[in-house]
Amino acid sequence: MAKEHVELICSIGELAGLFQKSTSLENFLQTAVSVVAYHMRAAVCSVYLYEEELGELVLHANQGLNPDYIGRLRLKLGEGLVGTALKELRPIREGSAPRNPRFKHIPGINEEYFQAFLAVPIVRGLTRVGVLVVQDPVQDYFDQNDTRALQAIAAQLASVIENAKLLMALHRMEASTAPAPPAVTVAPDLKFLRGLSVSPGIALGRATVFGGPDDDLHIEESAPAGAYSRADFDRSLHNTEAQLTALQTQMEERLEDVASMIFSAHILILRDSMFSGAMARLIEQGSPPREAIVQIATDYIRLFAASENPRLREKVQDVKDLGRRLLRNLRPDAKDAADHAGRVIIAGELLPSDILKLVAQRAAGLLLVGGGATSHIAILARSLQLPMVMIENRALLDLHETVDVLLDGDQGTIYVDPTPEVRQRYRDLQQTSREVASIPIPESDASATSDGERIDVMANINMLSELKIAHRFRAAGVGLYRSEFPFIVRNDFPSEEEQYRIYRSLLDQMQGSDVIMRTLDVGGDKMLSYFPSVNEANPFLGLRALRFSLRYKDIFTRQLRAMLRAGEGRALHIMFPLVSSVDDFVDARAVVRECLRQLEHERTPHHATPRLGAMVEMPSAVEVVTELVAEADFLSIGGNDLVQYVLAVDRTNAQISDHYVAYHPAILRALKRIADAALAARKPVSFCGEMASDPRLLPFLIGIGIRRLSVEPRQIPNVRQQLARLNYAEARTRAAFLLTLGRISEVEQALGITRPATPAA
Repeated sequence: MAKEHVELICSIGELAGLFQKSTSLENFLQTAVSVVAYHMRAAVCSVYLYEEELGELVLHANQGLNPDYIGRLRLKLGEGLVGTALKELRPIREGSAPRNPRFKHIPGINEEYFQAFLAVPIVRGLTRVGVLVVQDPVQDYFDQNDTRALQAIAAQLASVIENAKLLMALHRMEASTAPAPPAVTVAPDLKFLRGLSVSPGIALGRATVFGGPDDDLHIEESAPAGAYSRADFDRSLHNTEAQLTALQTQMEERLEDVASMIFSAHILILRDSMFSGAMARLIEQGSPPREAIVQIATDYIRLFAASENPRLREKVQDVKDLGRRLLRNLRPDAKDAADHAGRVIIAGELLPSDILKLVAQRAAGLLLVGGGATSHIAILARSLQLPMVMIENRALLDLHETVDVLLDGDQGTIYVDPTPEVRQRYRDLQQTSREVASIPIPESDASATSDGERIDVMANINMLSELKIAHRFRAAGVGLYRSEFPFIVRNDFPSEEEQYRIYRSLLDQMQGSDVIMRTLDVGGDKMLSYFPSVNEANPFLGLRALRFSLRYKDIFTRQLRAMLRAGEGRALHIMFPLVSSVDDFVDARAVVRECLRQLEHERTPHHATPRLGAMVEMPSAVEVVTELVAEADFLSIGGNDLVQYVLAVDRTNAQISDHYVAYHPAILRALKRIADAALAARKPVSFCGEMASDPRLLPFLIGIGIRRLSVEPRQIPNVRQQLARLNYAEARTRAAFLLTLGRISEVEQALGITRPATPAA
């Protein structure tokens, strides 16, 4: 019988199914090895878990070897082929394992009957989790396809396993004796506040402080404390797990590229015998179910919060969610226990994965207090259409959960306990917004000026779910795919196989239209929560974007291989971000060529001649743009970062936001220089940034020769309407005039821009 590879054994859906049916980590792993062995047609499958404090691997699940060794067989890091795979963080495939000098014979395990061997490390971020192994009596039984399949399943196993290991670590902690948090007081004078708009939209709902000091799991309840029985608790437990499973399934269908098992920690904690089991024991001893839930959940919250392990501390909100869901589900009539449905979330700090969970639980809006809204949080909120405002007033973190909050993400305003008049005014605004949203769908993707000059309007895409909007407004293609989002919103690095599936889906859904995939752009204000952050005084000038990729070539190579494989039979454009020199581009291109050699040697299907481009965002790139465009196949201007770096203005710093001037004469001249170099070399050049949707600056871009724009999908109709009113000949004349101006005030006068006066110090 033929092996069944990636499409079957590596699907998130199948793994989620195995996990949902398991009652413990051991049960899950044992079921997993059986399923993997079946699909791989392998005689043996094993999972070893790594105990970091001892530096040892322990056999935790197996099919095909002596079962007596489960839990007993231990290998040092680097010992045998299994230990070597984890130490060196690489797959090991042997046609005849006993011939390898590193093979370790274990008497009594019955391994001597098997020749073919394949081991892949299970890694979460930079953390060693364990090793997944398959073996078979037939020599040379496993091939490169088997390696990729096993790597994909290992990447999915890592999430569940590490969450379970965190729980084990928690149980070893002594109960915290920290005093209860002080009582919450509500600050006065919070009726109307002005913040900074981050993501548009209007939200009205009860306040919920996310991740605050309040451990209270009180749920509004009219029934007396002793009104519920053990049967009610059992039903609540069952319904809670069913709801979480349904949420996970819904999110994976909606956000296939970023929602991988985001509720796995919830389910593991729920099934933990020290969590739900402890609640059941308290009920058997006479505690009312409601009190038992509150007591155990509160104990866990304090244990997690007191842990020195940052990943355990991240689980505090998961436990709060679980406790509240269990309490709501005690009611026989509880139909939907979505924790945050219709609520305005107030948070001092959020991980990208938290945003996904809030959206899954139907939160109405988000108020971020006391911290800068990092660009990936802002982009994620906009992509998921979650209204969001940022504000400095920390008194909002003390709001009681019975207070209504109205959040205006368009204006950046907040109303606490809004009056009936304010509520009605915003209802009217929402109705108007719905009417505006019903824009007629264009008949084609063609865009042109009033005098017939063709302009391609493309879409910036952060997540695959946004492709529906891009298709609706007939985007000419994807001018920028921000590939970092599958990295940013999760808690570990996606594997090559996971990335391949995302990129392939992107290319398939665009049906032959151009797609420009930008390689990983992290650093600055886009940090990976699971990657050791470097304490940089100036992170925007530090280890970010292409610098990060060239420093960590294993991560870069994994991504490039996935892109090259996904591009098989498609038009493939790969773009490098934050190129500072021709040398940067040449070095990155060399890594691509090495990946091509690897894939060719492995006989893995791939795109052999990808188009490689550079994103021009730095003054140094502008200075060498003629030489850069000679090496690159295309250029893309990253307008937002170009303004930031040319003017030395941190665009996330509200203190100097008035210095971020996109129409500064230096910016206009830099844009002209880039466009001229690309046109002279007859290479495509596109513009990506907020200027492309600004009616005051769009004519300048068209006037200097830009023929390809990339904007947020919802901006496409607006940009098209602006282009239709634009005369190309007039735009050229206008651009030439603006380029003669040397002062910001002169440009403002020419564009009819009036800026508010800077307040005196």
